[in-house]
Amino acid sequence: MPTDAVVAATDTGPAGETQQPGGLGRSLAVRTRGLTRAFGKQVAVRDLDLEVPRGAVYGFLGPNGSGKTTTIRMLLGLLYADDGDIEVLGEPMPRAVSTVLPRVGALIEGPAFHPYLSGTQNLRRLDRSDATADPATGRVRIAAALSRVGLAAAADKKYRNYSLGMKQRLGLAAALLQPRDLLILDEPTNGLDPQGTREVRHLVRDLGRDGTTVLVSSHLLSEIEQVATHVGIMVGGVLVRQGTLSEVLSGGAASIIVTTPETALARDVLARLGLQDMRDTDADSVAARLGDIAVEEVATALVTGGVRLRGLRVERPDLEDLFVSITGEGFDVLS
Repeated sequence: MPTDAVVAATDTGPAGETQQPGGLGRSLAVRTRGLTRAFGKQVAVRDLDLEVPRGAVYGFLGPNGSGKTTTIRMLLGLLYADDGDIEVLGEPMPRAVSTVLPRVGALIEGPAFHPYLSGTQNLRRLDRSDATADPATGRVRIAAALSRVGLAAAADKKYRNYSLGMKQRLGLAAALLQPRDLLILDEPTNGLDPQGTREVRHLVRDLGRDGTTVLVSSHLLSEIEQVATHVGIMVGGVLVRQGTLSEVLSGGAASIIVTTPETALARDVLARLGLQDMRDTDADSVAARLGDIAVEEVATALVTGGVRLRGLRVERPDLEDLFVSITGEGFDVLS
């Protein structure tokens, strides 16, 4: 099977514990500095400083062609960088590819298996090709992986008869044949129905809780928001936002909504405070972009200005709102 479709093996050796320059080695599962890759005159990834903490569920987001898959392929040594440094699990890549990849499970650009073999037979061939796998436990581990992704009932069905969603599940099962320090999943819910999507969400969440670092690229922003501890947003090959989910969301423009029978007076007070983008949300509510002004200051100014308040609340953008505001594109164009 093609090696760039599913990377799945394990290593019995200890994790790389060497402290790296900048003091980041122990705390980061993935670290890049100045990572750059071009295809001809087209720069796919530019000066990327990616930081994925150990134990994090990292949502890797960006519009189609933003450089996410190119980045993932460079992390796994499937594509060489033009410039910059990569460390995966504390080891330099691609120099340490032979020791790093056995500790990484990956699903990239959809799985590829032998069409005339069953799901179980495909996983058995994959497991037997792994020099670190224990043949004595292969049957049990394969059955457990198939069960975990909901393919137990289709284990003996030929791969060519699998639906797109079933093929995606088998790719996930391949990545889970042995315990992993790091899972890299590129669009793991591609082709799955809503139930399958929920199951993958729970799987990713459980893996994170068990201490596995998961880097997941997905176009389903609402799903990422439910499972991710950290996110990074790529636009045009450049990482424009990165951090914990709460840090990234707090960088969005919050709005304050004032409910009062005196909307005209409320508008005057908000304008004097310097709030912008004012709009009526309904007959007795006015909204404005909060900016750097404290909510308490706004409330005090409204009351002092004679505005009778029925309600005052702050709304912050969710991940989809923030993504659209940064990229100008909706979630349906992600890859």
